[in-house]
Formats: sequence, C-alpha cells, structure tokens
Amino acid sequence: MNVNQLKDKDDIVESNMRGNDFLTIADYTASEIHYLLKLASQLKKKQKLGIPHDYLKGKTLGMVFEKSSTRTRISFEVGMFQLGGHASFLSATDLQLGRGESISDTAKVLSRYLDGVMIRTFSHETIEEFAAEATVPVINGLTDLHHPAQVLADLLTIYEDKGKLNGLKLCYVGDGHNNMTHSLMEGAAKTGMNMVVASPEGYEPNSNIYLNARKTADLHGGTLNFTYDPEEAAKQADIIITDVWASMGQEHEQKKRIESLTPYQVNESLCEKAKDDFIFLHCLPAHRGEEVTEQIIDGKHSLVFDEAENRLHAQKALLKVLIGD
Repeated sequence: MNVNQLKDKDDIVESNMRGNDFLTIADYTASEIHYLLKLASQLKKKQKLGIPHDYLKGKTLGMVFEKSSTRTRISFEVGMFQLGGHASFLSATDLQLGRGESISDTAKVLSRYLDGVMIRTFSHETIEEFAAEATVPVINGLTDLHHPAQVLADLLTIYEDKGKLNGLKLCYVGDGHNNMTHSLMEGAAKTGMNMVVASPEGYEPNSNIYLNARKTADLHGGTLNFTYDPEEAAKQADIIITDVWASMGQEHEQKKRIESLTPYQVNESLCEKAKDDFIFLHCLPAHRGEEVTEQIIDGKHSLVFDEAENRLHAQKALLKVLIGD
C-alpha cells in the first residue's frame, strides 16, 4: 500500500495546496476551502487558549502594498508573528517598482529572500504577472477584481454563526462590479450557498466571473442569481452583505455612485425582508449613512467585528498551508 493512502484526508488536502498561489477563490476546490475554514477554526481556538502554534518558525512573508490598508496589513503581520514567523512591510513606493523596475525582476528577486509574498494592488493582471514569475507562493491581499482573503473570513464568520454554509441564502446588495462581489460569488458557489446579487444598471458583476460561478454553484448544489430589485434579493436571506459604493481609486465617481446606489442602501426597511435571525456583514471600512445605516451596522444582527477578527484566523490557516513545511 502506498504511504499516501495511509495519510489522513486532511493531510492529503493540505499537502496538495502547499506551495500554491492564492489569487482567487475559484482556483481552489470545495474540499480545500472547507479544509482552510476548519483549520482556521482550530487555530482560532489555540490562539484564544494560549496554545503555541508556531508552525512557521523561521519563515518570512513579504507584504507588498500599492493600496493603503488597515485589516490586511495588521492581520497578515500579526498572523505571521503568532505562527512564529516574520512579516516584512514593503511599500510599492519604497521598492524599486516605484522607479521602474519590472514586476518580473521584482518577483524573481523577492523569491530569493522570502518564503511567500502577499500583494495588495490595483490591477489583477499585476498579481497574475508577479505570480507567474515568482518561485514562492503569492497571496492576493486585494485587487480591483478579487478579494479572496476577505471572503475566507466571511465564510468562517457565517459558519460560526449558522453552523453550516450549504443551503444558506446570501444576499449581496450594492455595487456588483467590485472585488467583494466577485469573490463572494465564487465562495458561495464552491460551498453550496444560494446567492443573489442586487445592483443597479451599470453596476452588474463581471459577466465571465458571474457565469463561471453559476456553473460552479450548480455543481455544488447551490444557486447564483442576479436582480435589479434589492427587496427581491433580500427576501428570506440568511446573510446580507454590502460594501462601500466607491472603492479606492473611484473617489472621483463618488457623487454619481451615491445617486445610482442610494436605492440599494442596507437599512431597516430592506432587512425586514430577510429572516428574523439574519446576519449582516461588511468587509470595512464602512461609510455609515451611505451603503448601510447605523441602525444595521451597529445593531444586533451585525457581525462586522467578528468578521474583521476572522481575517486573522482565516489568513493564518492560509499561511500555514501555503508556506509551512
């Protein structure tokens, strides 16, 4: 009998992921996503109980930032510390990238120094090019097209509250053509959730990502649909999620976006359509009074700070798997 046949299923799943990149949720199987959530929960318990878990002793993560950050920087930095490793903050303006060094050369050089690289940038093509040239795992900390690390935390938060993911109705209301919508569609599809996106005309999700996620949802017993009617989307929802109306780099569109998206505000009237025990999530930072009212984000249904904390635990699971021994 092959020694691999004697391995625990979780060991095999983790072994298959080790050394890989994490650029989108779609790149990972349902089993791999469920394993990451299970591992995140275990690491969270160890942290709360003060049980050492220095799986990444001697490992170093480089963190390249072209976009400013609160949760992404702190969660990855603290996560590496708690795992026994070290994180190095690398501003794009401090690197030679700011003086014209190519992405290819930068990726090759950093691969000689580091065990992994996390990048938070604008264009998704940038991180794809970097990953293609790097010889160490590359993690997407955010691009304009995808935000997979955040969605891992969202799925963990939902599972903690609801005890399952399969069969739950997830409603996303707001700008459908943003990174959160795209990664949420992929995450919901992989885990058998029933997701509905509600956005105004001109703010629909990326069509390729949407169609591929619909096919994935069919394979995993879930559904994915789009509507222009926010109240229809919120009917009997287990989870309601939104995001800011103008992301970084879109500030010049703020006035236009407020006009278009005001009917998609998450407020008490909209949330009355959801189930009595619905939960509200938002990746933060939030603009209270715009995409969500204070009554909702600060109310009893909101788990936004549990969600923010879970960035730490979900990413620790990801780091352990990708750059651990």
